[in-house]
Amino acid sequence: MKRREPVAVGARAFYRRRVPTSLYTRDILRLAADIPHLGRLPAPGGSAEKTSAICGSAVAVDVVLDGEGRVAALGQEVKACALGQASAALMGADALGRTPAELAEARDALAAYLEGARNDPGGWPGLALFAEARRFTARHASILLAFEAAAEAAQKASVR
Repeated sequence: MKRREPVAVGARAFYRRRVPTSLYTRDILRLAADIPHLGRLPAPGGSAEKTSAICGSAVAVDVVLDGEGRVAALGQEVKACALGQASAALMGADALGRTPAELAEARDALAAYLEGARNDPGGWPGLALFAEARRFTARHASILLAFEAAAEAAQKASVR
């Protein structure tokens, strides 16, 4: 049985499940504190905003594609938990030079990995960091936000 700890709210107390500290590793917290490409772009070719209905985390991504259809500029606004922030950091660190298809492939591979439909997170660097989060389905939406928004923004930019 999972241990629960009391949480006082006004005159009442309720119990919630403790989230294991193994979920919020030093590496995840470091990434969350250093998200690249923060800030919205002034004239994006495509934009997308995604929000998790479960926790309220939100990510907005703007992209500009170059003449070859690759991400030339990226901007992101991230209002998410540490896992969502870490995911945005990993997405942002390697998004430049990627095609819309590569972003969609990374999104799909990460989703399948979190769901347990595949044993690896695909070829995007660093995503194996979320191995422990696979057990916590309520966290999956937040982890996927940045990749979902990036793939959608790049797709929108490619049809312009």
